[in-house]
Amino acid sequence: MPQNASTLSDPGNRVQIYDITLPLDRTLACWPGDTPYRYRPQLRMQEGASINLGALEMSVHSGTHIDAPYHYLADGATIEALDPAIFLGPARLLDVTGRNPIRITDLQALRERPAPRILLRTGAWPDPTRFPEAIPVMDEQVPGFLRECGVILVGIDLPSVDVLDSKTLPIHHLLGACGIHILESLALRHVPEGDYELIALPLRLVGADGAPVRAVLRAAGQ
Repeated sequence: MPQNASTLSDPGNRVQIYDITLPLDRTLACWPGDTPYRYRPQLRMQEGASINLGALEMSVHSGTHIDAPYHYLADGATIEALDPAIFLGPARLLDVTGRNPIRITDLQALRERPAPRILLRTGAWPDPTRFPEAIPVMDEQVPGFLRECGVILVGIDLPSVDVLDSKTLPIHHLLGACGIHILESLALRHVPEGDYELIALPLRLVGADGAPVRAVLRAAGQ
């Protein structure tokens, strides 16, 4: 499962682009009991068809994805109702490797230099082909602190912001109550800490509780 950075040409400039999306294929671990990713060819040119054509089957939480509020709130907004501007704009990547729980003290830099979107690298899911046995989570005081700092989106390199066996999803609810949206299962291993422009637009799936995204970072100021 490559987690790579690529350099692309951007109207006359060489711009560093980091692809922070987990590749979707059969090897990607899905949430136990959820629908795994499957691409099924329906027409093949090598078999005489005029085109290649395939169909997808997967959970809307497969790979890198946005959780809509409807995922954890019975009356929450579904994915197509969310403002695309939430998922496009300035972001900061912070390394919180080894922190569990992730505390306000680990995020103090946001007081002096706020950022509307933060991405947290925990390094706690190094092999996306195997579902983790346990993951670090935020302290329950963190969502309120993030709201004070003007954060509207939190991204993380894990399949959830809550402990894996949680039935009540307290961090999901606390973030939602603070107006903070959730981006999960990012590929951040090879991206330096710093400021970026995030582009992580969810598919416009009507009535859905989440959606996959193609998430990329562009170095700030480029």
